[in-house]
Parts: sequence; C-alpha cells; structure tokens
Amino acid sequence: MWWDERLSGEIHTNEASTSSPAGGKGKAGKPDKKAERAAQRGKSAAAMTQADPSDPLKDQYGDTELVASQANSHRVWSQIEACSPSKEGEKLLLRGRVHTVRGKGKSCFLVLRQRTSTLQLVMFADDKVVSKGMVKYASLLPRESVIDVEGTVFVPKDPVQGCSQSETELHVISIRCISRAEALPFEVVDASRSEQQLKAADTQLVTVAVDTRLENRCIDLRTPANQAIFTLQSKVCQLFREALTAEGFTEIHSPKLIAGASEGGAAVFKLDYMGQPACLAQSPQFYKQMALAADMRRVFELGPVFRAENSNTHRHLCEFTGLDFEMEINEHYSEVLDVLDHLFVYMFNGLRAACAKQLAVINEQYPFEPLEYLPQTLRLPFEEGIKMLQEDGLDVDPLGDLNTEAERRLGALVKAKHHTDFFILYRYPLAIRPFYTMPDPTDARWSNSFDVFIRGEEIISGAQRVHDATLLTERAKVHEIPVDSIHGYLDSFKYGMPPHGGAGVGLERVVMLFCGLDNIRKTSLFPRDPRRLSP
Repeated sequence: MWWDERLSGEIHTNEASTSSPAGGKGKAGKPDKKAERAAQRGKSAAAMTQADPSDPLKDQYGDTELVASQANSHRVWSQIEACSPSKEGEKLLLRGRVHTVRGKGKSCFLVLRQRTSTLQLVMFADDKVVSKGMVKYASLLPRESVIDVEGTVFVPKDPVQGCSQSETELHVISIRCISRAEALPFEVVDASRSEQQLKAADTQLVTVAVDTRLENRCIDLRTPANQAIFTLQSKVCQLFREALTAEGFTEIHSPKLIAGASEGGAAVFKLDYMGQPACLAQSPQFYKQMALAADMRRVFELGPVFRAENSNTHRHLCEFTGLDFEMEINEHYSEVLDVLDHLFVYMFNGLRAACAKQLAVINEQYPFEPLEYLPQTLRLPFEEGIKMLQEDGLDVDPLGDLNTEAERRLGALVKAKHHTDFFILYRYPLAIRPFYTMPDPTDARWSNSFDVFIRGEEIISGAQRVHDATLLTERAKVHEIPVDSIHGYLDSFKYGMPPHGGAGVGLERVVMLFCGLDNIRKTSLFPRDPRRLSP
C-alpha cells in the first residue's frame, strides 16, 4: 500500500502514546518520544524557509508569501492523476501535501499526496536545474505541509513502489511551501494502517486510538480510507436524489425546530424557543406528511436528525443525516416497498460502478466482503422471520421488537438461505411502532409497517401512515403524546389526506454497512454521540 510506513524513512516503534498530544506524556508518564521527534522536526524545518540569497537558483524554492489574492498569474494546476505516461516530458504544476520526505546529501525523494492519490517527486542536485540548497530546503519540509511543485513528468524503468501513480514520477524544478504544518498529534501514515499490517509487522507499530482520531478529526480525515468513505457517502446522496427524482419525487426542506416530539418518544433534545418549550426534530416525519396534505404527492428530504438517546453503541449517533421519503399510495403499502426496492438496487449498482476506486481504497485499510443483494429485494413477513429465529434456537417474543443479537442472527440465516445481505421484513407488531403507523386491517396485533436490513442490521423503518384524523388522534393518545403539542400536525389531516406511506434511513448507517465497517463514527464527518460535542 502506498501509505506503507517504509515510505517515511523512519522506523516506527511503540514509543509514542497513541492518545497523547504532541509534547505530552506517553505510557507510564514517560515523555512522548515520537511527539518530541515531531516537534524537533518542526524546529529544524523552521530554520530554513527561504533560499540562500547567494544561490543562483534561489528563485526556484522557498516559502511563499501568504496567498491573499494579491494577483492572478493564470497558471494551470494539475491533478496527480494527470501524471500519466502519455505526459512524459511535459511540465506540470501540482499542489498537494508532503506525505513523506527522505533526503540525503544531494538527493531528495518526496511523496506528494492529493486525497487518495500519491506521486513520487525526485530531486538530484546538479547546480543547473536543482541546487544543493534546494535539496536541503525540500528535505526539511514538515510532513503534511501544503506545497506547490513544478517539474517534468518522467517514466522510470521500474514502477515506483508505494505510490498510487506508479508508472510515473515528477522531476522537480521548482518547489515552494504554501502552508507549513506544525508538529502533528499523530502521523497520517500511522492512522492509515490496517489491522493486517499491524499484525504482519516485524516490530510493534504505532496505532492511533479512536478518541485521539476524533479529537483531531481534520488530520484523521486525511487518511486515504476516510477520503474514500466520504466520497462514497456523497455519491449515496447523489444517487438517492437521482432515483427518487426520476420517480416523480420533489425534494423538500422541513423545520428542525418543532413544538413536540416527532417519533412519540421521550428521547428529544429540549430547548427554549423564545420563551416557548421546543425540541429538535427526531425526523421530518410530520412535515413529509403535511407536504402530502398540501398535494405535493411524492416528497423526499436529506437533512439532520436529532436523537437524545444515551446509546454508546457502534451504530448510534445523537445527530445523523436522514434520507427520508413519503408518497401517496393507491391501494397497498407494497407500493412503497416497490419504490424502496428500486431505490436501493439503483444506489448499490451506482456505488459499484462509480466508486470502484474508493471501495478498493477502503478495503485496503478496512477489508470487507462486497455486499450481496438480489435484483429484486427479498421480502419476508415479520412472523416468518420470528419462525426462522425460533427454529434456530433463539428465544424471541413473537410480538416484540428484535434486539441486536436477533437482527444479526436473522441476517445470517437469510444470507445462508437466500444469498442476500439486503432484505425487507414487513408486518411488524403494532405495539412497537410509532403512533402514526396504520394498523393491519385483518389483525389489530399487527401493522402495515416494515424494516430494511443490511448485513443483519436495521437501516430503515417505514410504514403506511394513518391518514384519518380521528384515528390518528386516538393513536397519539394511546402513545401518551400530548395532543396540544402536535395540533398543527393533526389539523392538517382534517381537510382531506390521501392514503400514504414512506420510510427513513440514516445515511451514516447505510455507508457503514455497505462498506462493512465496524463503527458508525467512521462514516460521520464530525460525530455527535452521547460523549462528544466537538470538534
């Protein structure tokens, strides 16, 4: 892998505490030697920020002045991917980060990084194109600094080991630092290793603790796997919009400050709103339905969702991004399942086609099995799922909700029998669903509802909604929801509401499970959980 520790020109040991900041203490209160080395590198590099005035090539290197839009040279910057063999002999200007640097005597080798791409930069002092001072300056650049380099594309005889752009390298003729990095709390190289690399290493390598990563998230997000994760996450949103827009849906943006709970539970963030009690929306549910009452027919939304649940698990967040849709139905809520089926198959196919590179990069650090799914999504009645679990020896309540163990077991059973990681479980018990869920017309114990699973974990909860104002009010009272707090919502049903249904899914959970990741914090840009409110 291109971020292999061998590129750093330094042997990594377990001397540094993986959770202490630079300049702090390591294990057992001892000085953090890795942090000390990083700080010393910063001091050494600071000693040379400009070219030697007597150097004939002094105009070819040195730190730039602050880029504050003083002028526009109209120069053209290229991306690393442009350094292909077809460009051999051409001069290119690149901007990126110093990923690694290794200098000795008259030579210097740097690796330039742009997101998930890397390119080797080569410098040999000849006093014609490259001076000794230029080599020294480059050799002292701190890792993670932002630099501009200009050079000639060269195709080496042998492939460059450890770089994503392995067929070419850039022979530098000019190098300037745009922004110097101070001593780092941890190295991006250390944060990029897979468990397999750590186990296979001859010596104990540095690891970076989860809390250290999240406390310094901007640096952690520079790792190739994280760059790939959030590129893929962006694609999920794009595909979600594309699929539903093609089905005649309209995107809406609903309020997140509301007067009452939107899911019928107590897990809400309460606040004072100009002297009135209010809370943050647990979902856009009320407003999706009110949009249908306003004859919008089919709507969807991508927006923040807030849950004040003290759940410190691998799959719960206090704030996440919800992907929601609501639609009129003509006769049966299976019409909603048809849209859901097409939507997710479209997204899965799109991710495989458009994000093959990103999936490969994620797989380097976090190996996973590709998601297995069917062209037409499997649908199982809740009762059948319960029967499968009971036959497998699990004691489950036939009218209760599935816990995490039961969900995972059912996912494994479905995978073994039907060869899919993605399926729909429908007709859930009414007692465990939100108040606005339509009861089953043939048996009051059940409801017209469903959940969707990926790799044995629930990602979607949906249903046909109650569209009758009287029944909806009765259901709210059964769930002990103060009717006065949602009167605006209830009133919208009094003037004619078409039958309808919909669903909501957490973006972070979809990405986590599609990529087989073990923690939802890896798919949240700046996670908000019960213990974390910053950065």
